[in-house]
Amino acid sequence: MNALVRAEVAAGDTLMEVRNVSLSFGGVKAITDISFDIRRGEIRAIIGPNGAGKTSMLNVINGFYTPQQGTIIFDGKARRAMRPHHAVRQGIARTFQNVALFKGMSTLDNIMTGRAVKMRRNLFWQMLWQGPALAEEIEHRRVVEEIIDFLEIQHIRRTPVGKLPYGLQKRVELGRALAMEPSLLLLDEPMAGMNLEEKEDMSRFILDVNRQRGTTIALIEHDMGVVMDLSDRVVVLDYGKKIADGVPDAVKTDPAVINAYLGVPH
Repeated sequence: MNALVRAEVAAGDTLMEVRNVSLSFGGVKAITDISFDIRRGEIRAIIGPNGAGKTSMLNVINGFYTPQQGTIIFDGKARRAMRPHHAVRQGIARTFQNVALFKGMSTLDNIMTGRAVKMRRNLFWQMLWQGPALAEEIEHRRVVEEIIDFLEIQHIRRTPVGKLPYGLQKRVELGRALAMEPSLLLLDEPMAGMNLEEKEDMSRFILDVNRQRGTTIALIEHDMGVVMDLSDRVVVLDYGKKIADGVPDAVKTDPAVINAYLGVPH
């Protein structure tokens, strides 16, 4: 991202603030007193070794876990406990570390499920599938077709996703999240299991989602080349604690980060 865009993000307002969040499972502390913010319009990376608490942090943000301590402030509204479907309605969507799609359904139908939160007609109208319900269906289908074009997956729109290669399944999952029209998109290891070409494609789409669609993104990723190329700012976790937070160039030279995660540079 160029210097001008980075400056605009740095000057932007805060979309989300994670304030002193702690999460435990029995006697195991997954997250301990973590605070950081996500600015509107940025790509915010969360990195760290396995078991650092990264996915637990995303699960707190989207309401899957309820922290024992701390507060999440999203778009000016503070909360501690929230269900995932409430998070979606507030404008938070996510993808998962392991692809979570309906394997027997087509690409089109999987992405359409992301529009469920936007549907306003009740079950009676949807069963009739005429009048207002039909008009609503046509509008949702138009949005989904735009996403299919955006992600360049027109050729698989009718293909059951279970027959698709892994990289395309990850792209379909991204499409389903975009169908929710989120203001904050959470990506849990979007490059995991991909080859170099697939990673380059996904990186391009993530940048396009951020720049062209104006979506704020928080991502977990182990590929440090991807993190350094895509991110505006990086927060680093280790054993459930925050050990660094800042722009990529500063984080990658931080002694604590090198010692805990990156290893000694050569």
